[in-house]
Amino acid sequence: MAGHTPSLLRRHAGAALIAGVLAGAASADTMLSIDASAATPAPKAAALHMGSSVAPNGDRLGANARYLTRNGAPWLPVMGEFHYSRTPASQWEAELRKMKAAGIDIVTSYVMWNHHEEVAGKFDWQGNRDLRRYVQLAAKAGLDVVVRVGPWAHAEVRYGGVPDWVVNAMPTRSNDPQYMALVEKLYAQIGAQLKGQLWKDGGRVIGIQLENEYNIDGPGQGAAHIAALKKLALKAGMDVPYYTVTGWDGTIYPSGEVTPVFGGYPDEPWGTSTRELPPKETYAFRFDTRVSGDLGAQTAAHAPGTAETDKDVTPFLGAEYGAGLPFMYRRRTVVSADDIASMLPVQLGSGVNLMGYYMFHGGRNPTGLGGTSMEESTLSGGYNDTTMISYDFQAPLGPDGQQRKVLEKLRPFHLFLHDFGSRLAPMTVRKPDASPATPDDLKTARFAVRSEGDRGFLFVNNHVRQYPMAAQQATQFSVKLPGQTITLPATPVDIADGAYFIWPLNLDLDGVNLAYATAQPLALLDQGKAGVVAVFGASAGVPVELAFDAALAPQIRAGSGQLAVADGRALLSGVQPGAGAALTVQRAGKRPLTIVVLTAEQSQQLSVAELGGQRRLILSGQQAYVADGALQIRSAGSNKFRFAVYPALSGKPTASTASPAWSTAAPGGRSASATARPESATDSQSKPAAGERVTLRAAGNDGMFQTFEAELPVRDLKATFTPTRAAQEAAPIVIGGGAKAAVQPLPENFKAAGAWQINVPREQLRGLDDALLQIDFVGDIGRLYSGTRMLDDWYYSGYQWQFGLRQASALLDQPLTVSVLPLRADAPIYLPKEARPDFAGKAQIAAVRSVSVIPVYQLRVTP
Repeated sequence: MAGHTPSLLRRHAGAALIAGVLAGAASADTMLSIDASAATPAPKAAALHMGSSVAPNGDRLGANARYLTRNGAPWLPVMGEFHYSRTPASQWEAELRKMKAAGIDIVTSYVMWNHHEEVAGKFDWQGNRDLRRYVQLAAKAGLDVVVRVGPWAHAEVRYGGVPDWVVNAMPTRSNDPQYMALVEKLYAQIGAQLKGQLWKDGGRVIGIQLENEYNIDGPGQGAAHIAALKKLALKAGMDVPYYTVTGWDGTIYPSGEVTPVFGGYPDEPWGTSTRELPPKETYAFRFDTRVSGDLGAQTAAHAPGTAETDKDVTPFLGAEYGAGLPFMYRRRTVVSADDIASMLPVQLGSGVNLMGYYMFHGGRNPTGLGGTSMEESTLSGGYNDTTMISYDFQAPLGPDGQQRKVLEKLRPFHLFLHDFGSRLAPMTVRKPDASPATPDDLKTARFAVRSEGDRGFLFVNNHVRQYPMAAQQATQFSVKLPGQTITLPATPVDIADGAYFIWPLNLDLDGVNLAYATAQPLALLDQGKAGVVAVFGASAGVPVELAFDAALAPQIRAGSGQLAVADGRALLSGVQPGAGAALTVQRAGKRPLTIVVLTAEQSQQLSVAELGGQRRLILSGQQAYVADGALQIRSAGSNKFRFAVYPALSGKPTASTASPAWSTAAPGGRSASATARPESATDSQSKPAAGERVTLRAAGNDGMFQTFEAELPVRDLKATFTPTRAAQEAAPIVIGGGAKAAVQPLPENFKAAGAWQINVPREQLRGLDDALLQIDFVGDIGRLYSGTRMLDDWYYSGYQWQFGLRQASALLDQPLTVSVLPLRADAPIYLPKEARPDFAGKAQIAAVRSVSVIPVYQLRVTP
């Protein structure tokens, strides 16, 4: 489905073999076999004590030992983490709608105790800490909600989110009476925030996670502590269908009271190595365990956890598959979009039945009372050093809502799960005849099948972060099912380094059996009597084959390619991917089936949304989401918009600019007012006002799609920067802390930082949705200030630092300052090879190379 280049997969016949193939790759035709003929057993009943699972309208949530259910049907949702207290409340509604448009079904967030009760007995649920309003807005956006109530969260927060005054006074993370009395008060507060918003009340809160990465055992700890926390949650009114705990790193919990959730990351920024790590387990299919390597728990397990013994009686659910990675001081890993997206075929092919991400949306830490910082730090006894403000996480949606390439690579898989997940969920995992014995086997093909009866999906991954994989040359797959064996594709293909995809086996499309396709299913559009449109995405570079039963051949009308009948198959090969119909199946007395095969690039531009009264396909290379019945399109850097829709809009749509209210308050601080917010979640501060009318031009059709274009006045934004203080010699980096590795320099050592004044005229930003200040620097740590107030900070890694000026516009009447602490040539930290600076024989480096401002335009299209 996705990969590094447009030619990752090449037809073996008539094509040159991939240059630079690793030694050991096969040179003769290769048949990769898998036996999926064993019967699929009925799922066992889950050993779970669920909470109230029936909504007032009769909708019911459930679970068995294999998958979740919704109204009795298999349900395989996508879940993404977005921390409300790390994002301005004025942006919540738009950001939640962006998550919905990205294919997220469930939004999750920690409740960080120290963000709400920094001073004993004084809870703050206002402004950016208004959990109730956040949950209401999520529901308005069509999202279910899982609330991770702690009390210990980790989340790279000071003391894992437990307030200083608690940590200083008593034992934590146990059934200590003093501690549990305070947890009871916290849970009562959370319960009050969620009252009326739970599933049983007609709300969208469907789950509660207790604690986090809990593998502590002993008197008053372990399973007894989790059981006590659940009792307190129920006492506080948090009666929800699902109760979860994280299941990795030897987690201990009371079996049956909670269900474990799992995760995996493409690297270990919490590690201590200053070199590239060996290949991660995350890229290898798992057939015997649900745990995917080290996830950075801060306590050590001494025995296998409960999740390992519970795997036959609980579904395989994910909550923390890394949609990005944090930068930590000693290890600054940069991940590519493919590093993240290639994990999906692996996780789904290993049996995951809830695809959950951490983090899907980046953020920024609030400051505490008196300007104290709230981040995890070795200064406060933390295992890691993290940035004081930034919690970017390289997430698909950045802290300022900017869409990143990784979102475009992930979204096709989310669309697949939305429309085909109910078919995948009951299917069981089938192991190939040969598979890699260890994660560092880079030659053996990595694939798996999930099937039920004669239907299934083939999952393939040939991508491992930072390591070239052997090309699987001249390859076909042979899948033995109970009633037949499918060999695909008809002509062998080369599976190159970096390729990953999902292909269907005997997929039912409105009564038409698609024997196989060398393209990934994306969406099904039911248009009633007009028929069904099935949308596929081409695997980059591989010619598309669509195979049907031979008897269907007379009813197939091909839009491109060659239709041939042989060996009981009607095979359409040579299909040209694009926005037009690849074929139509017209059966007597039945509605038509149309199959569209998008290019790999178009697949990454595709979203599906309710627009103009019906479900439509939307193609846009720019960020698109629906709010208040209108299509919102954001463009960073370009004033020109282009999008396409199918089915065509019935009327003549109109377009206008959005006129957002730019902030008049400083970002990242305490609540702006102690006045309670109104109960309604339709706060006007979240809605952009209608702006000026814009000419929306019909640009004809792109295949089946109706295409439009618009152009806004170009905005050439200026920023200047001037050195104001030269950098001094930085102190040597100290080895220490719990990790016994490089620790972040002490605050006093920042006196060595160089400083530059940045001027961004405020008036030039008005009328834009946002403006991203982009600071290109090289050094150790960069910090952005307004006066002495820190707005943001960044560990140098080669990853681009951006800061949205909309939330800080009130501060632009005075210059900003960026300070850069020098990076020492002998710094014992990990940097990606491509980011390692040329010190040119010098002992350190600190420089601001450029400062620019990227305009963010927004177009509102009303059908």
